[in-house]
Order: sequence, then structure tokens, then C-alpha cells
Amino acid sequence: MTTTSPGNETVTSNVRHGVDPELTAIAAYVADYRIDSDEAFETARYCLTDALGCGLLALGFPECAKLLGPVVPGTLVPHGARVPGTSFELDPLKAAFDIGCANRWLDFNDTWLAAEWGHPSDNLGGILAVSDYLSRKNLAEGKPPLAMNDVLTAMIKAHEIQGCIALENSFNRVGLDHVALVKVATAVVVTGLLGGSRGQIADAVSQAWVDGQSLRTYRHAPNTGSRKSWAAGDATSRGVRLALMTMRGEMGYPSALSAPTWGFYDVSFRGKPFTFPRPYGSYVMENVLFKVSFPAEFHAQTAVEAAVALHPQVRDRLDEIERVVIATHESAIRIISKRGTLHNPADRDHCLQYMTAVGLIFGNLVAEDYEEAVAADPRIDLLREKMEVMEEPRYSREYLEPDKRSIANAVQVFFADGTSSERIEVEYPIGHRRRRAEAIPLLEEKFRRNLMSRLPKGQAEEIVALCSDRHRFEATPVNEFMSLFVI
Repeated sequence: MTTTSPGNETVTSNVRHGVDPELTAIAAYVADYRIDSDEAFETARYCLTDALGCGLLALGFPECAKLLGPVVPGTLVPHGARVPGTSFELDPLKAAFDIGCANRWLDFNDTWLAAEWGHPSDNLGGILAVSDYLSRKNLAEGKPPLAMNDVLTAMIKAHEIQGCIALENSFNRVGLDHVALVKVATAVVVTGLLGGSRGQIADAVSQAWVDGQSLRTYRHAPNTGSRKSWAAGDATSRGVRLALMTMRGEMGYPSALSAPTWGFYDVSFRGKPFTFPRPYGSYVMENVLFKVSFPAEFHAQTAVEAAVALHPQVRDRLDEIERVVIATHESAIRIISKRGTLHNPADRDHCLQYMTAVGLIFGNLVAEDYEEAVAADPRIDLLREKMEVMEEPRYSREYLEPDKRSIANAVQVFFADGTSSERIEVEYPIGHRRRRAEAIPLLEEKFRRNLMSRLPKGQAEEIVALCSDRHRFEATPVNEFMSLFVI
């Protein structure tokens, strides 16, 4: 605050008014809150296995694999953190980047949708890397390693922090990317894993807020690109860096959010403070969304499901299609509805029309469908040009309603002879909590299939057996669990 002194000299008040309550609430939650929800732990285990499986599948894509490994080739790190599906043993910062990058590359694991969206399992990069490093270091010093229960607890808390901030606070509307919340959540839970006090956790989260935040440039036309696939790895790695600096005694910034003129709210959030409709608990993990069937941006999941259902009705009449009408929710229109040339796989997997067209033409959607070989099929762009995207107000409203949080789309195809297909409406994707029982067997099969894409059969089966036994899994030392993924 700037004031005028008796001599008309303008000065700035240097009075501190305490730590922002948003910072202290996060610190208290991470340091003291006990997770007692069986559903949260069960769901966290599926989040972890699904994310790791997606990461293993991504290693088969050269554009992802080229980013992994030590910054300086040949670097050796004592007690280094392992990167699943590789032989790398890295410092925890680079391991956090690599794990986060691989897990997110195909956009195929869990998601959270609210005023802000994002992928809370992106924090797993930092959590796993630090937990593996700490466990190996502890063993070398004659101390006990962390257990996988510690990893699940950190995941639940990271999901909760990222997801609760996202409930009513839209970063995308001010041009900021949701990976800012990954950096925040990783910084605080990693500080907790490192043994940080409440004060140190508050310091770490303050560092994350005053850090520069990523723009969404790389997620939107006309600049959509592959950075959106490694941005989360970058954010979780940065969170680890800030946690480690804090644990070495680096100071925090108590009014990082609220400081007039220079705080996050005034600089980056149009002067509006965050709002929180609920306290931190285990709500987000219990309600997280899984991508079960398709590696598609989540706002399009139900559109692709509808398109696949329509495939038998249209596959022999593609040349007769006059128009395709997609009824959707406002967020999908704002984020992934686009016309014109699509320049790369990242552009295509964030295009509602492209994903719907592939579903109609082929009756499925897989990661390879975003690559050049499939994108060159002229039928896809021809069908995209015939698509009309319209907002259905009910879908937009129920997308934000806490007791529903639907992600609805409807697709209908109209033919030149005046006939039309059914109008297929899907309100809740198969990975939604309302369809959880339907999804779990498919998630388990997806995990097994993704393991087999990278690991020998015996090694994959050993991992599946361990992950299927909750009590044995949670008691397993982190270093032993990570060793199962080394090739």
C-alpha cells in the first residue's frame, strides 16, 4: 500500500499482515489431515496404475522418448530415481519431468473438470521421483523406505489441492494454463514427503504462486503443439525444485497471493481472490474422471463414444452425408472446436471435429489416429467440413453442477436424401464416477495391455498381480515397486 507522508513524500508501507489464509489452509491439510476414505485409496491405486500404463504406452512414440533421460548423457546419480519402462536412474528433478512427460503424452489418463480443468495425476511425476529417491537414500543410510501407501496418500492430497482450487477458479479465462496447479500441488506434497513443517509447506506453496505461470498458447489454435504434452512434466519437476529449495531454508512470501499490486491476484487473476466451495478432504480423488476408451481430450470423450455408436449406421453411407450436428457444452466449444488445417498430432487430439470424424469413419479412436498416416485420409477433413457444433445450454449448466458434473455430447448425422441417423446422446463418459463399476474391469484390462506394450509378459504379470492386491501393494516399499518397471 502506498501512502503520503507529512512532508508529501510518497512511501510504500512495509507492514506484513500475516500469511495468506489460502497458504495456511493448504499447509495444514498436507501436514495434519488424515485420509480415511477407502474409496479414495482404491481410486488412487487405479489412478497410479492407469497413469503408469499410459506412460509406458507413450514410450513407443519417438517424439516423447526423445525428451527423456539425463540432461547430460552418461550422468550417474547415486540413489537415483527410476523412470518406469526405461533403465534411467536420474536426479529427482529430471525423473519427475520424465515420468510426468510420459504419463501425460497421450492424454489418456485421469482428468478433472470444473471451472478449471486439468489432470491431477500429473503430480505423480514429482511424487514418485522423490519417493523413489528418498527410499533408496534412506536404505543406504540404514533407514526405512517409504511405502506405496505414502505415495497414494500424497496423490490423494495433490489431487485434492489441484482439484479444489479448480472448482470455482478459472485460470483458462485469464490465459493461464492449468499446469500452474500441478506446480502448486507438487511443491506442497513433496515438501511434506521431505519432512517439511507447516511453515515450510506454506513457504513452498508461496514460491509456486510467485513463480512465472505458463500461458495456454500451446493448447489453442493457431499454436497448438507438443508442449502441451510435456508441460505437466515441466510443472511437476519445478514443484520438486521449489520444495527442495524450501527444505534448504529458502524463505517464503506470506502474501504471495494477496499483496496489493504485486501479488498473484492483482497481477494474474484480475484482482479476484480465489473462492472455495468446500474444505480439503478426499472429494477430488473420489470423483476423478478416467479416460477408459479413447485417448481424447476429455470434453470430447462422450462425442467420440456417440460417434462410435453411430459407426454401423454411417460407415457405408459416408459419401451421402450432408451434415453432422454435434450438440455440446460451452467448455468444449471454447477449448477444442476448430476449423481449418490441423498441423500436428497435438492439434488433432484437441479438435472435437477430428475426433468425432475418426469415430464415425473407423468405429474407434486410438493414439495412432492422430499421426500423419491416418490424418492423411481425405475422408476425415471432408467430414470435418460438414460438421455443425452447437451449444446445448443444459449440457453447459450440468457440466458445472456439483451433483452431476456431466460432460455431455450428442451426435446426429443427416444424409443428402433427407434421412438421418439416430441422435446419440452420451451425458456421462465411461470413466465418470456414475459409471465407475462399468469402468473398473476395462481400466484393469487397459493397464495390462499397456504394460505388455513395453515389458516382457512375466514382468507385466508380476506387476498386475501386485497392483491387484491392495494390502500387499500399499505395504510395498517404493524402491521395490519402482524396480519392477526397470528394463
